[in-house]
Amino acid sequence: MNSLKISDAINSACPWSGDPIREDSLTLYNGAVVGFCNPGCRDKFEKAVNHFVAELVHRRREGGW
Repeated sequence: MNSLKISDAINSACPWSGDPIREDSLTLYNGAVVGFCNPGCRDKFEKAVNHFVAELVHRRREGGW
């Protein structure tokens, strides 16, 4: 069960589509509740964030920064 609440979201429109956010499409990012219009947009966001975090970790380990 998702304990995130739409009333805690920092946004009212989906960052991908601009459509209104929904209760079943929330995620926690850097301590903030972020809403999306559907689970697909939420999952796309989570996948993108995970990709960039993994790349940053890799570059730091390799001494690229």
